[in-house]
Amino acid sequence: MADYQYGLKGWTPEKLSDLSGKTYLITGANSGTGFEASKIFLANGAEVVMLNRSVEKSNAAIDALKQEFGAGAKVRFIQTDLADLVSVRRAADAILKTTPKIDALICNGAIAQVPTQKLTVDGFESQLGTNHYGHFVLCGKLFDRIDESKGRIVVVASLGYKMGIRTIQFDDMNWDKNYSPNPVYSQSKLAQMMFAYELQDRVKAAGKNVEVYVCHPGSSATSLISTSGGWHMRAVWWLMSKSPMVQTAEKGAYPEVMCATNNNLEQRAFYGPTGRMEFVGPVGQGTLHPYAYDKAVISKLWDVSEQATGHRWDL
Repeated sequence: MADYQYGLKGWTPEKLSDLSGKTYLITGANSGTGFEASKIFLANGAEVVMLNRSVEKSNAAIDALKQEFGAGAKVRFIQTDLADLVSVRRAADAILKTTPKIDALICNGAIAQVPTQKLTVDGFESQLGTNHYGHFVLCGKLFDRIDESKGRIVVVASLGYKMGIRTIQFDDMNWDKNYSPNPVYSQSKLAQMMFAYELQDRVKAAGKNVEVYVCHPGSSATSLISTSGGWHMRAVWWLMSKSPMVQTAEKGAYPEVMCATNNNLEQRAFYGPTGRMEFVGPVGQGTLHPYAYDKAVISKLWDVSEQATGHRWDL
């Protein structure tokens, strides 16, 4: 599906204005699209706060960014393990103490295609726990600060939301009976989208000043599959990455940067590449299937998420 809103080349960072004075928080920012998004923000004068699990990888990423943008580059990190809600809450408290303004919180961090069922420390299936529940609590804890800043929440989803059962398996959220890497990953990304679309409705009803956008990186050359996927998926991905159906991690970062900065976007939408199969190509508004915002399901998921995580939103 072609989208010529931004011309034949789609949205690119060339369309950015000066971002001095802006602050962007990015989960999973020490590699892949999160790292590339950090580079784009820093190149345009913004401050970046990375929310990463690994101290060692974060320090290495910051060293690399300061080599590229100078010792005065405004980049720091706060340790955040999305798979551990104690860590998420601790990180949110640290952010609130050190970060007076949040122009956008970009929910970029994720794990994918975990080959056998694993549970988080809180007892959740690992992909749902990391990708959805971790961000659900992080966004909830930081929401008031984002609202005060008239900021945004950007949820980085995946075309994988179409792979599974296309709804939420409420009777067995951990997939104890029928675990399989693809459908479970798909549910975790669909859950993230459903959270965002339900949040849009609640923000509107409450008259708050937060915009919520959903995007995906298309098919991008990142370490996501190689770090959490099984050997079969790693082999398939290695072969795919040699084809024209996979683009660079830098291009994969464009949709999240666009959603964090551009002023002419619809909220009930799905942004990403608009070329072949929407895997690659110019960035714009892509195809959004209605089951991703089925009101009965997104409302129920919100209630289930509050109950599971113990985080009650004041919305």
